[in-house]
Amino acid sequence: MRKNALRLRALAFAAILAAALTPLAGAQAPPQTTRPMKIGFIGSGNIGGAIGELLAKAGHEVLFSSRNPDNLKPLVVRVGARARAGTPQEAIAFGDVVFLGVPYSSMPQIGQDYAGALKGKIVLDAGNPNVRRDGPIAEAAVAKGAGLATAGHLPGARIVRAFNQLNFKVFLSEAHRAGDRVAVPLASDDSQALAVASQLVRDAGFEPVVVGPLAAGKSFDSSQPIFLKAMTARELRAALKLP
Repeated sequence: MRKNALRLRALAFAAILAAALTPLAGAQAPPQTTRPMKIGFIGSGNIGGAIGELLAKAGHEVLFSSRNPDNLKPLVVRVGARARAGTPQEAIAFGDVVFLGVPYSSMPQIGQDYAGALKGKIVLDAGNPNVRRDGPIAEAAVAKGAGLATAGHLPGARIVRAFNQLNFKVFLSEAHRAGDRVAVPLASDDSQALAVASQLVRDAGFEPVVVGPLAAGKSFDSSQPIFLKAMTARELRAALKLP
């Protein structure tokens, strides 16, 4: 009898302890989005995988794409039940929003293959032209501004320059951090697309800072001093001399 009594006391203590810890665990979980969306990813490498993971955790559905979708199985398993894999065509058809995170040397082919399908779509442009990696096309994009260059390849798409300014490791480590959140600069000529992008930035665990029209996106391209610097919204506005 004494053994049974001790066992029951131990079980009761364990239940009390679990109940006490449950709110603490819940407080650490990312908040769920108020507006679940479908996000298609063209480019499912480091940056696409990181942002897709954060958005899936927030409650959005994501479709990572590749010409060989079977190669994305480990990423889909990592991200979980809200993720799937398909082709780029399937990602575009699936997405309310399309996330574009490809090496800039791929942009002419992306435009040739998918410009028609992307016309009218909100496209989050996270690619960064790198002259050493991408060659002459990157030189032109750096001079013009990556956002405007992307718009030239994808006429009619609702381009938002977004999620390009930080390393994928920073996105994964700093999402939903306590205190002032890390800022993500945005630029677009489309006010509705900016509103959607801003909500996705918040859902991912960051603070959106609208810098201005798409041409203003050049101020946070990879060629600029603030590139790869994690800052609060106040710090970012000060660095870019925004109101």
